[in-house]
Amino acid sequence: MTRPVQIEFWADVMCPWCWIGKRRLDSAVARLGRPVDVVWRSFELRPGHPAVPGPTLRDMMAVRYGLDADRLGELFGRIEELGAAEGLLLRPATARPVNSFDAHRLIRAAAEHGLADAMAERLFAAHLTDNADVADRTVLTGLARDAGLDAGAVRAMLDGTEHAGAVLADRRRAGHAGIRQVPTFVVDGVPAAAGAESTAVLLDRLRGAAGR
Repeated sequence: MTRPVQIEFWADVMCPWCWIGKRRLDSAVARLGRPVDVVWRSFELRPGHPAVPGPTLRDMMAVRYGLDADRLGELFGRIEELGAAEGLLLRPATARPVNSFDAHRLIRAAAEHGLADAMAERLFAAHLTDNADVADRTVLTGLARDAGLDAGAVRAMLDGTEHAGAVLADRRRAGHAGIRQVPTFVVDGVPAAAGAESTAVLLDRLRGAAGR
């Protein structure tokens, strides 16, 4: 029996490039022709960010990087265009970044039921398309129910500390591995690509790793 190729996908649901990268990874995996085990790895873009929504991403970037409206329009327009090419409706400019720790915990919980992919997709869509507050536990519980999880069990998990250790462990693991940007793809323990590479590039990297 052919051994599955393990792909560690480092990402944050706050990141539009990660959703684009995930869709491209999905396409590459479908064309690989080998069994694949995709493992979600938690990477918090803003570990100390408040759980309460504040300014939009557009306003945050304007202040942080001193970008004018035209430049911001170009940047977000490009992201939206690339997302559309992958079948995604992206509205990152009006999203309000929040702390993603509980969202990562929820993906970990979903993984125990084989639903990590479905959960991640709903979180990406909620934040980047609907601009919902994915730090709000009521919102998270509803998204989990939509993904096929038991709402009561999810709410109890979110109100406790379950899966917090796994998210913190990934934070340490990323530091030790030198992972500083997302999306990052690690294949069978070896970094294969960083950034939202094209499907063709990802497929080439996966084939190279699978041949080792």
